[in-house]
Amino acid sequence: MRVQLFVTCIVDSLFPQVGEAVVNVLERLGVEVVFAEAQTCCGQPGYNAGFRAEARRLALNLLDLFEPTTEPLVVPSGSCAAMLVHGYADLFAGDPPNRARAQALAARTYEFGQFLVDVLNVDLASAAAPSALSGRVAYHGACHLTRGLGVREPAPRLLEAVPGAEVVSFAGSDECCGFGGLFAVKHGDVSAAILDKKLASLRASGAETLVSCDMSCLMHIAGALRRDGSPMRCLHLAEALARRGEAFAHGSDVQLG
Repeated sequence: MRVQLFVTCIVDSLFPQVGEAVVNVLERLGVEVVFAEAQTCCGQPGYNAGFRAEARRLALNLLDLFEPTTEPLVVPSGSCAAMLVHGYADLFAGDPPNRARAQALAARTYEFGQFLVDVLNVDLASAAAPSALSGRVAYHGACHLTRGLGVREPAPRLLEAVPGAEVVSFAGSDECCGFGGLFAVKHGDVSAAILDKKLASLRASGAETLVSCDMSCLMHIAGALRRDGSPMRCLHLAEALARRGEAFAHGSDVQLG
């Protein structure tokens, strides 16, 4: 099988090792990965801030870029995948031709873990081993992935298949971490309070590693963990499934300086 990779802004700009891990895992499973270098932001920041005209311009760029392709579009982010699946339909609600184009793209857009389990029907053991992940692992179900896309099971199932990893539960594992993009900027105090609740539950779980499918959430959580001097690692699902010993360009952990 061949797929198109939409790597997302935050991965491309801040966490390129996640994009490398996605390619590593997919290629290990026999999938050919195509990366269109002309891809840009999906437009979600502008869309969330009310700049719909600007968001539409970015959306049209991606529609033009991916429309000639037929392969599944794999996205290592529930947030950006939800924008392509649901946000574009809203952006072009009054534009039937482009709305139809958006719906066609949405029909073949998948978050990374969702693609592995629900589309590729991968054998869980082959996807998870040999992995760089071990010890007590907690999973944060990001908002856009769990509620926006309704995808809850693929990532936990994949993590549970990793040899040497003990998946531990914690209270509020699928509750918001407080990031929410512009929300964390505009409502810093509320964001921090939500994050504090999440961190308290994580500490109580005894987890050594936190895994999620959105680097925006992990960046937000990892920043607070580092400020507290916590040794807990934060990994994207793709990094957690990557081959043991392959740390990629910046190591298999969120690095915030």
